[in-house]
Amino acid sequence: MSSRTNNKTNDRRARIEEMRRAEQARERRNRVITISLSAVLVAGLVGFGAYVLNKESEKKEQAEAAAKAPIKDEKSWDAKKLGRNHVTTAVKYPMKPPVGGDHHQAWMNCDRNVYDKPIPEVNAVHSLEHGAVWVTYSDKAPAAEVQKLKDKVGRTSYSMMSPVKDQAGAIMLSAWGKQVTVEGADDPRVDQFFTKYVQGPQTPEPGAACTGGLSA
Repeated sequence: MSSRTNNKTNDRRARIEEMRRAEQARERRNRVITISLSAVLVAGLVGFGAYVLNKESEKKEQAEAAAKAPIKDEKSWDAKKLGRNHVTTAVKYPMKPPVGGDHHQAWMNCDRNVYDKPIPEVNAVHSLEHGAVWVTYSDKAPAAEVQKLKDKVGRTSYSMMSPVKDQAGAIMLSAWGKQVTVEGADDPRVDQFFTKYVQGPQTPEPGAACTGGLSA
């Protein structure tokens, strides 16, 4: 074999070897890039997960703090002195709207129920006994505030809403033995009252049904 042929063969081998080394280098770079991107992605997912958990933890802590904090200008009645007998006759309650006392054996449905007309007090009180929050409003309440509260009740189980024409405040929130008058839907006491008293510790019959009762 001539020297020229040998040189061509060697050159071809050299090129093949160079190509092979270049391909190996590309594969190594791709592996490094893939591993690096995977590490960044995993770190991002871990970081995002931690962020979500922290946010959820903060929300839980805020809710717990709200549930423990006193509500400004809230009125309370001794739960032990509020009757819980089932009656078939009208009851004269000492507060308006009532927050407890003897009541009818049928409760008002209170699973996100919004009533556009007044509801019987004796049935509404039974709902409070089951741990519901009752939002009431008079004709003095601004329509926009009423609508916001309807939206809130409409997405909150164990709550109901209805008009009460002759109540003292334009907007009032009641639970068993508890009541507060608020300025409007954005009053911070609204969320606080819901957080504290929807199936709250004041409930005489926690877990009792808010469906299967009376509808307007």
